[in-house]
Amino acid sequence: MCNIGVGLRAEHYSYLEARPQTELKWFEVISENHLNSRGRPWEILHTMREKFPLSFHGVSLNIGSYAPLDFEYLKKLKYMIEVFDPFRVSDHLCFTGVPGANIHNLLPLPYNDKTLIHLTEKLDQVQSFLDRPFILENLSAYIDFQESTYTEWEFIKKLVERSGCKILLDVNNIYVNAVNHKFDPKIYIDHIPKDKIEEIHLAGYSDMGDFLFDTHSNPVFPPVWDLFSYVIKDLKDVPVLIEWDDDIPEFARLEAEALKAKKIWESHHARN
Repeated sequence: MCNIGVGLRAEHYSYLEARPQTELKWFEVISENHLNSRGRPWEILHTMREKFPLSFHGVSLNIGSYAPLDFEYLKKLKYMIEVFDPFRVSDHLCFTGVPGANIHNLLPLPYNDKTLIHLTEKLDQVQSFLDRPFILENLSAYIDFQESTYTEWEFIKKLVERSGCKILLDVNNIYVNAVNHKFDPKIYIDHIPKDKIEEIHLAGYSDMGDFLFDTHSNPVFPPVWDLFSYVIKDLKDVPVLIEWDDDIPEFARLEAEALKAKKIWESHHARN
């Protein structure tokens, strides 16, 4: 069974209120869009939560920064968790700034033992504070660090083993990185512990000529669908999300893209 979902976006609020029937099984909420809001955004969350499971996906945890964790942020997130009871809570394996400067972007980290120790300590704090396993998403990265002593997949495997965190596997990000940094994406997938994958993201990229850019502004491209088929051969029941955050289409178009993921999943598992 494939549990398919999409991101809950303001552009679709009115449509979903008027026509709540859908084949989608869940919706993803960007945590920061609701941490400091009440009113209509919270009304929508309450309405949707009555009908569907929700997941919370963050962009501001800043787990990789050398700065201490922002516990005011975590307190707000924990309150939202208590109110809406999401079935997944996640963020990105990245840093987004340093004290006094928020870059408003998801930046990669050097993959070495120093970073591993740093992240393990921070994840222990996050998971203890939220009282639940935390899920981290692999990043699209456009630079490499000379200080890295592990590949990305080796690093993620070690981090999961040490911290107990889980994986949100973004298949589009793997493909984008594979093209830009010239590695075989199947090797990446082969080395990721499949029993730690809690969720899958699919999205569209933009071809900039010299490199691919993870823009979430297009439908999923064929090479990413092919890689998705390769990933799911070892999985049985993992939620799958279509990300489409820029040039957002009508809901019916977004739903159709999610149903394509469901069809691929069910076709593959029917043969196996």
